[in-house]
Amino acid sequence: MVGRAARMTERVRERRTRRRLYAAAAVLALIAALIGAGYPVYVRPQVDALRHADAILVLGGEGVDRYAYGLDLARQGYASTVLFSNPYGEDTDIDEVREPCHTPQQGFTLLCFAPDPPTTLGEGRQLRTLANARGWHTVIVVTMRPHLSRARYILEQCFTGALIMEPSPVDISPWYWAWSYAYQSAGYVRAFIDPGC
Repeated sequence: MVGRAARMTERVRERRTRRRLYAAAAVLALIAALIGAGYPVYVRPQVDALRHADAILVLGGEGVDRYAYGLDLARQGYASTVLFSNPYGEDTDIDEVREPCHTPQQGFTLLCFAPDPPTTLGEGRQLRTLANARGWHTVIVVTMRPHLSRARYILEQCFTGALIMEPSPVDISPWYWAWSYAYQSAGYVRAFIDPGC
């Protein structure tokens, strides 16, 4: 009797162990599938060949190097107008955003704005307003690589012209890639639920 009970207990343990292994394998497979699906969207998004445009729009967000890169593109002659999105507000202490906006630029015009709402959608709305007022047909958009695809999707809802999507040249750490996968995926869900501009 005792031997039979011990064998039954051992079988229950084996089943539980098997279930846990199957569950762990399923979770790992799901994570691998998400990484695989996100790779072409976040790590290797469509990047357009740089060419002359009516304006350069530097999207706000982490990675202030993008602001300097946008200015550098203008100095190289890619556009005569640069737009800095400043979702941080006028009182920002980020020098890379504040300093150029309060310094006259040579060879191009720099326009700084606070998007409303302070998101890519707000930036798209501002782009639409300025493009309509100034007759722009082509805009270079500078943002970080993991944001390129989602930014293109949202901005295309607001701007009917050509978008040239350009990643800012920065190294992204592995932890930031992981965070970007989650953040950009949530942003896509939000954009799909509430499409349009």
